[in-house]
Amino acid sequence: MNYSYNGQTSVQNAERPTTLQNSYNYCRQISKHHAKTFYLASLFLPKKQQNPIFAMYALLRTVDDLVDLAEDKLTNGQITRDEINRLLEEWKIRLRNCYAGQPSDDPIMTAWHDTIQHYSIPLELPLDLIDGVAMDIEFKPFETFDDLYVYCYKVASVVGLMTSEIFGYTNKDALQHAIELGIAMQLTNILRDIGEDVDRNRIYLPLEDLRKFNYTEKEFMQKKINANFLELMKFQINRARHYYRSSEKGIPMLEKNSRFAVMISSLNYSNILNAIEENNYDVFSQRAYRSFYQKISTIPYVWYKTMITG
Repeated sequence: MNYSYNGQTSVQNAERPTTLQNSYNYCRQISKHHAKTFYLASLFLPKKQQNPIFAMYALLRTVDDLVDLAEDKLTNGQITRDEINRLLEEWKIRLRNCYAGQPSDDPIMTAWHDTIQHYSIPLELPLDLIDGVAMDIEFKPFETFDDLYVYCYKVASVVGLMTSEIFGYTNKDALQHAIELGIAMQLTNILRDIGEDVDRNRIYLPLEDLRKFNYTEKEFMQKKINANFLELMKFQINRARHYYRSSEKGIPMLEKNSRFAVMISSLNYSNILNAIEENNYDVFSQRAYRSFYQKISTIPYVWYKTMITG
């Protein structure tokens, strides 16, 4: 089997055997290549926590990429839903074997097996994530926010729960706040990617919210910006910010050396909402983002808040 990301051959080959260090290096490269904000925040973690975080991201990214590729092939008639389900079930089997002490011989499973020897990360969390990303294959619009919440929990909050075990915490209430941060970040993703999702014939916002602001699905798919759409977007941004604010209560509950990375990631992600506002809520024709300079400019503030006022 060839393990790769973005066309790059993995460390598993004759010249570079699947040693533990090579496996972690492979996971680090996946994180560095695909997740700029995530990677930047991870560099502020203690060294002993960086490798497990990279292993976690590589696992999640690989499963997500598998689903994205499967979606493309499904659209082109190159794969069936039964074949996709089989691929996802194979990943679940690999995870179960990993937790049973029999990891497959590939970099990600090698790194993940080592990670779960040191941190108590329940098997149910990565399994939930697989179920979450699988929801994108046979996509169905979310009727209510409660429906969307389940999706956000599975594709994002479980990540917060896994990282919390790596970061360490002094109060179990930190886990609920980790869930909230995952919800906030996924809502931010959804708002940022509205235009791209419309091009894929998808609406991730709850349909009940569209009706609440008298904005039709037809107008959404036509990328129509009007007063009702602006009010809808303001409502969604306020909801996301509510989850960010609540999640901040959990940061002091984390081990002190982990707080900086979590807060800088949260702040830089929440600032995407500011960018949407700066773009006059036009998420159809432009993608909101924060530049590298804007991201690093938050460092002094976050450093003071977490390390000095902690």
